[in-house]
Amino acid sequence: MKRFDPTLYFITDSTGFSQDEFLYKIEQALEGGVTLLQLREKEKSTMEYIDLACKVHNLTKKYNVPLIIDDRVDVALAVNSEGVHLGQSDMPVCTARKILGSDYIIGATAKTVLQAQKAYSEGADYLGVGAIYPTTTKVKTIITSTQTLSDIADTVPIPVNAIGGLNKDNIDILKGIGISGICVVSAIMKASDPKVETEILLKMTKNLLSI
Repeated sequence: MKRFDPTLYFITDSTGFSQDEFLYKIEQALEGGVTLLQLREKEKSTMEYIDLACKVHNLTKKYNVPLIIDDRVDVALAVNSEGVHLGQSDMPVCTARKILGSDYIIGATAKTVLQAQKAYSEGADYLGVGAIYPTTTKVKTIITSTQTLSDIADTVPIPVNAIGGLNKDNIDILKGIGISGICVVSAIMKASDPKVETEILLKMTKNLLSI
């Protein structure tokens, strides 16, 4: 497995942006210090997804940040990304691990302790757990309690990241929970200055994790 830092995990959302605007925001976030970056595209064709992923990968490699592809193992392989993230309705983690091998980072979504244990047993390297708060993305979300998040973090030995509507004004709710980082979408995508917002989020998250 490749080494990675899950502290500030940025999940992209290209909705409403031109490609140039989108890539600019990504590079600003990378300059600001995001530690993992997931490209999430629910509407694009396979060809469009691969084309965009190649451009994003050129940026992430420049900043030595692993690129995680959402859902699509085929796209991950096509662009030689560092990882893939799988939801509950995507390819099983164990199948993806057989296809991708031991060097790929494989993340999984988990909303219960049982889902977390299953993903870990099948070879997941980290978990995204949430949504902690309602989100403004197009992704359907089910609210996850901080107690469930804490139980999952205590149950599996791999990094657990909180996800769902998190931003600089509300991450204090995660104090004292044994997570390894946070995942954000809108907090960076909708920021007027993505670089500065990323720097603030990174500092706050590091402080949160040290408590």
